[in-house]
Amino acid sequence: MTPTTKDALREFTDNLKAAPRRVLETAFRTGPPTTDRSRSTFVFGNVFLHLHAVRTHRWSLKWTTTMGLGIMSVSAFLIALVTGVMLMFYYKPYPEAAYQSIKDIHFVVPTGRLIRNLHRWSANLMVIAVILHMARAFYTAAYRKPREYNWLMGIGLLVVTLGLSFTGYLLPWDQLAYWAITIGANIAQSPREITDALGITDYFDPGGFQRLLTRLGHGRR
Repeated sequence: MTPTTKDALREFTDNLKAAPRRVLETAFRTGPPTTDRSRSTFVFGNVFLHLHAVRTHRWSLKWTTTMGLGIMSVSAFLIALVTGVMLMFYYKPYPEAAYQSIKDIHFVVPTGRLIRNLHRWSANLMVIAVILHMARAFYTAAYRKPREYNWLMGIGLLVVTLGLSFTGYLLPWDQLAYWAITIGANIAQSPREITDALGITDYFDPGGFQRLLTRLGHGRR
């Protein structure tokens, strides 16, 4: 191993060890709010306590800086949430009646088609907006110090958004949903190729467990 490789490995190890501390530091940047200045800084920097900063750079006010992708994601989520609750009163979440309940919503329930279309398109818009929002944060280096915690939270929200979009895609239980869950279950089973190669599938089978959860979670055996 060359000295350059050793230095790179040592740097990588040091960064890995410091990662938990860095996450805590980025999550709690100002420390305990014990003084008037630290309390005001805490309020100004907390998105729930103060949506917009007191002072900001002029260039950050331009639309091209964020393109409104964060507000777009939140707005799409709220629309999907409200319309989803409304649809919940008519949707029957079991395989024998799911498709027929969707048809009833579409053709029988007053404004059901409008509400369902709003729900579907807002969910699709949310996925697109979240992906673009993460891409903008990445290509503008907005994930760097001291915003590492924000980046990790964004990755978590992206995973949750994709998961919700996939499970919502299955709810009508039509042909698209049937083959989507079939493909998803096969993908979830892919770790079995590694455990089969190692000969430990009989004792450790995460792929089979994921496939079972995916299929049972949507009424399939």
